[in-house]
Amino acid sequence: MVKVFLRPGKEEPVRRFHPWVFSGAIARVDGQPADGDIAGVYDRGGNLLGLGHFHHGSIAVRMLSFGDADLEQSRFWEDRLAAALRVRETALRPLDQQTGFRLVHGEGDGLSGLVVDVYNGTAVLQCHSIGMHRQRETIAAALRAVIGPKLEAVYDKSREALPPNYASGQSDGYLWTSGQEVSGTAVISENGVRFKVNWETGQKTGFFLDQRDNRRLLSQFAPGKTVLNTFCYTGGFSCYALRAGAALVHSVDVSAKAMELTAENAALNAPYPGEHAGFTEDVMAYLKNTDRQYEVMIVDPPAFAKSLEKRHNAVQGYKRLNAAALQKVAPGGILFTFSCSQVVDRQLFYNTIVAAALEAGRQVRVLHHLTQGADHPVNLFHPEGAYLKGLVLYVE
Repeated sequence: MVKVFLRPGKEEPVRRFHPWVFSGAIARVDGQPADGDIAGVYDRGGNLLGLGHFHHGSIAVRMLSFGDADLEQSRFWEDRLAAALRVRETALRPLDQQTGFRLVHGEGDGLSGLVVDVYNGTAVLQCHSIGMHRQRETIAAALRAVIGPKLEAVYDKSREALPPNYASGQSDGYLWTSGQEVSGTAVISENGVRFKVNWETGQKTGFFLDQRDNRRLLSQFAPGKTVLNTFCYTGGFSCYALRAGAALVHSVDVSAKAMELTAENAALNAPYPGEHAGFTEDVMAYLKNTDRQYEVMIVDPPAFAKSLEKRHNAVQGYKRLNAAALQKVAPGGILFTFSCSQVVDRQLFYNTIVAAALEAGRQVRVLHHLTQGADHPVNLFHPEGAYLKGLVLYVE
């Protein structure tokens, strides 16, 4: 096994259960590890701190255990997956009413580099590290053991999330099926709202499950109101608003495919008392050109920055977008606004929305601070896992 020895003082984050060992913390490496090899992490005195997957890069080791463990045995994976399932059974009660949920959320479940989403009887893996991808068959077997006969298929959708050089030699596909025909799609129920999910062709694993609680909160503000859902993707917020009794919902996304999915999901939730219309258009252009003001608006863009180097430009983008949105919120209206950029922390996002409100010249009150759903838990020792930030604003 590869041995990674830390520089003096650099063992403290590991002792405090932070799951990342950065390359700058390493004094030396005994061996010539390949990406994804299992590595033991030691302090300068030779004491084992834990084990994880080694990678050449800024995050050199993704910790999977603090102390000794056998990371190649199925029992390790079964125990971790069973623990993750218990969290969901506690947080999403009753779990059987949420037929789409996240079973594994990386560091939040002690499995850095791994995401597992469940849609009805299909578990969809997305490995964000080579180490996890090399373990995918073992993980699939562990999922079968933990979920049991309800599991019908395990699909690996990791290629887009893996380092490019490694990913070029990989392909997505089914790791296991029960023998029944698998269509690649399912209709899930979320708080009684229905959505069609395609894990083979959709973004990420097929659906953005992290907004479940925020979509439900929107239902309280939507009845009888005019609603604009920007960056709508598959129409999650739109469908909740329609089911809650919104008078009118407009959905906007630059992707024609997204608008087709939104229309399909809206139809799945019919009948509803209000009207729905979709617009395949750039959101900023739509906000600039529309003469309408909306009583409720959702601004949930994709990540504007995935690295610190791009953070400044991302902040400017969020400010321009939200200033434009605030100008189109009717007096006394509500704005749900979000950032999923991990490098834009909660305080910076808040400050950016303050700047946007000043630019728009609107008086604004904060009604709610929002985050990701409970099936996307944050490890207390890894605050970086709190990636989704949101505010519900009352606009004078």
